[in-house]
Amino acid sequence: MEKTWRWFGKKDPITLDMLRQIGVEGIVTSLYDVPNNEVWQTEDILDLKKFIEAAGLRWSVVESVPVSESIKYGGKDRDLLIENYKQTLKNLGKAGITTVCYNFMPVIDWVRTDLHKTLPDGTQTLYFDKIKFAYFDCKILKRKDAEKDYSQKEMQQVNELENVITEAEKAELIDTIIVRTQGFINRSIVHGNEDPVEAFKNLLRLYEDVDKGKLRENLKYFLQQVIPVAEKYGMRLCIHPDDPPFPVFGLPRIVSDKNDIRWILDAVESPSNGFTFCAGSLSAGIQNDVVDLAKKFAEKSFFVHLRSTEIKENGDFVEASHLGGRANLIELIRIFEKKNPAVPMRVDHGKLMLDDVAKNYNPGYSFLGRMFALAQVEGMMAVVRNEMKSNLMN
Repeated sequence: MEKTWRWFGKKDPITLDMLRQIGVEGIVTSLYDVPNNEVWQTEDILDLKKFIEAAGLRWSVVESVPVSESIKYGGKDRDLLIENYKQTLKNLGKAGITTVCYNFMPVIDWVRTDLHKTLPDGTQTLYFDKIKFAYFDCKILKRKDAEKDYSQKEMQQVNELENVITEAEKAELIDTIIVRTQGFINRSIVHGNEDPVEAFKNLLRLYEDVDKGKLRENLKYFLQQVIPVAEKYGMRLCIHPDDPPFPVFGLPRIVSDKNDIRWILDAVESPSNGFTFCAGSLSAGIQNDVVDLAKKFAEKSFFVHLRSTEIKENGDFVEASHLGGRANLIELIRIFEKKNPAVPMRVDHGKLMLDDVAKNYNPGYSFLGRMFALAQVEGMMAVVRNEMKSNLMN
């Protein structure tokens, strides 16, 4: 697998020279300064591509060209926005950048309740606390009928939390769920002095009449429009799984398990229609056997994210060591090295450790923590390749 790294452009404090020194081969990035829904201009694409190549690396994957909310919920302007998307794909394809990761998650890309969960060794990781999430949903967001999504015991714990939570802790939850985890991906769902909770409610209202069937229908419509462009330019589009892979905020989820993945791949049969195999997202769903999913979908996985999670008995989950957790990364590496060895792979998320803690990195995207994870993954890759070499000799 090609060793890649998510890099946030020329303003990223982690430089390309640093990445080359730690063994990175390819860069995963986006045009972060271009507003959502606007066409990526050829000159901007080529400028960034040449900048990356001048550092001795290559632009391996676009993560991502954001899909407009209007395309997802089926707004009146979706055809115009799809045309913009197609033009961006054309410009990328002409520039020789052919792998594009995207997602079709409504409103919110990923959900955590704690960006600095301290582990016994003193490092920090990302965490999903189900009761804190339910508290945010029911007491801060005050979503209609939200209580029906939780058990009686969970709602009792929510009410107990209501008696002790501080205003500062409430503000931190809002910042974590709505602002910080979304801002660097969605180019922010909050603008100017807009109240983040109210802005989030407004986005949720757009999906009041969108169920799983309708969201699937809208994804298929989108793919029917963009896949022919991808085919023409030899491109591969790979959808990212839901993070986490279960319903949140009453929103439909359509990329959460093997049935969803199969449906998407069958919806528009094409060598350009594929999947981003995010082991971390998939392993956060108790319904998923991640190794089995890799066996089923390795050939149609055009991009791989290697990380792992542990699910607690109470429904919480924590981002685990790359050597641990439910994902079983070494077995995934065995599968991909045999079935799809040229696929670009990036270590997805890393702990905050040592000097990382003092830096203002995007959540999950530390330097030392990801470098440590890359070293762990490289070690596993070496073991697997030695196994394969030994098997060939015997």
